[in-house]
Amino acid sequence: MSIFISLILATIRQAAPILITAIGGMFSELTGVVNIGLEGMMLMGAFSAAVVSYYTGNPYVGILGGMMAGGIMALLHATLSIKYKGNQVVSGVAINLFASGFTVFMLRVLFNQSGNTPTVPKTATLFGMSIIVFIIYAIAFASHWFIYKTVWGLRMRAVGEHPLAADTVGINVLKVRYFGVIMSGLLAGLGGAYLSIGALSQFTKEMSAGRGFIALAALVFGKWTPGGVIGASLLFGFADAGQTLIQQYVTGVPPQFIQMLPYILTLLALAGVVGKAVAPASSGKPYDKNDD
Repeated sequence: MSIFISLILATIRQAAPILITAIGGMFSELTGVVNIGLEGMMLMGAFSAAVVSYYTGNPYVGILGGMMAGGIMALLHATLSIKYKGNQVVSGVAINLFASGFTVFMLRVLFNQSGNTPTVPKTATLFGMSIIVFIIYAIAFASHWFIYKTVWGLRMRAVGEHPLAADTVGINVLKVRYFGVIMSGLLAGLGGAYLSIGALSQFTKEMSAGRGFIALAALVFGKWTPGGVIGASLLFGFADAGQTLIQQYVTGVPPQFIQMLPYILTLLALAGVVGKAVAPASSGKPYDKNDD
């Protein structure tokens, strides 16, 4: 297989967890709720998918376990942000910190290890890629149809842009926001499941490795649209795949510098869109019609 083909396939694989997590973030932010907790939701999804796969012997049940874990974290974020009108950024950061500590603690409790789980059953592969990759891209492309061609998609965009106007015409703003946030957790959990039982066959400490934050960057760079998010995720996936290939073929360069490439690209991409990308008008703002 040529280096070019290898790079393309690696890009598709590396972009997958970023892409599905960014799509999840899009669902949340289109309804007006910022989800900084995507990293923690992805990490909880990766851990739970591995644990469920280990104890059931079925990685596909593990996928559901990972998504459920992400969804539970998202429900917590939604409750704090929507019901109690808490600071959305603080809530998201708290979820990230909780996930980091909880997964390490549970590794010790369940497996008497602090770094990783034992080997667990992983999903089947197709064309050298986990079946989860194909599920992720199918969801990503279907999200365009959902956002722009369905009633629920219209309601999400209306709530994100002007919640009071949406409320006036009978849309349940809080219900739509809960839906968007919980969807973000389910999809971030799927991204985490790919890492632990799709790409690998075990969970390792902090294995999300900042991908949740890169997904946020892809969301902004993609201007909160499915097509833009797909393109941005592939760009970041290309950088990640590229640094892996560079380490294989280039010697004499400290690997730490090469591993920085995806994160440098993330910073450059964000610097290029600052002031140009416009988030949904109500993004980050708790809704209370009595305040308008």
